[in-house]
Amino acid sequence: MKPKLAPILFGLLALTLLIACGGRPDKSVPGSSAAQTIENKGSDTIVNLALAWAEAYAEVRPEVRISVTGGGSGTGIAAMINGTVDIANASRKMKPEEIEEARANGIEPVEHIIAGDAIAVVVHPSNPVDELSIAQLADIFTGQITNWREIGGPDRPIVLLSRESNSGTYVYFLERVVRENIKKDDRLFSPDTLLMPSSEGISNEIRQNPNAIGYDGLGYVTHDQKTLCVVDKPGGPCVSPAVETVQNGSYPIARPLFMYTAGEPTGAIREYLDWILGLEGQALVEELGFVPLGRTQP
Repeated sequence: MKPKLAPILFGLLALTLLIACGGRPDKSVPGSSAAQTIENKGSDTIVNLALAWAEAYAEVRPEVRISVTGGGSGTGIAAMINGTVDIANASRKMKPEEIEEARANGIEPVEHIIAGDAIAVVVHPSNPVDELSIAQLADIFTGQITNWREIGGPDRPIVLLSRESNSGTYVYFLERVVRENIKKDDRLFSPDTLLMPSSEGISNEIRQNPNAIGYDGLGYVTHDQKTLCVVDKPGGPCVSPAVETVQNGSYPIARPLFMYTAGEPTGAIREYLDWILGLEGQALVEELGFVPLGRTQP
């Protein structure tokens, strides 16, 4: 896996970038009532990519402000429902109850797929375990398997790491891995799971804890973490997370990434989304370790 750009510190998540694209009048700029701001908020998985897009778009349309913040997919979607952001970033689909709430507020959410992603299962580099099945991962994260020796590792307790429940990555991993894509399954993460507020939190814990196992978006995996290859069905191949294995559909824990708008976007917001979906925007997708559109299997 090629090196990723260094993660942006959490304090930069509230960074407001001067860019060209607009949604809301910016009255803070004297004499520029026509100046506008796009408020873009949500998924921490997407936030580094959104910041990179914002910086690059500033070169294209420097007259408009874009404010990029994180906080999780649920936070971004709630802000879009409440009418306080123009674009909500999400690493999962909106839930039916969220769509109902939006419609009750007079908002018809519109979904925009902006990239693809793999969820990598990560451990400390010293861990001798190289591969696990979806079924084994489900047993691990629900607390049925609690010692590494049960899956070919050393006689040490397994320390579980997860994102917090407002994270779209948490929701996706719960449904795809913990519940194995089984409808009406009610399995949950083990109560012993340590909930981390950010991707960086999982990375830091993995680096210092040889007993830990966690999961993270491919764009956040660094060279000092070990990624496991994953077997989907019994007897199937073990596949490692990579741009290529998401492109060909072989990696089993892969997903699209989304932006949501309140209705069909128009004007400068539409122009910004078109730029993201175009050649320049999608080039940054691959540069940051995600999967460009047009090469993601359904």
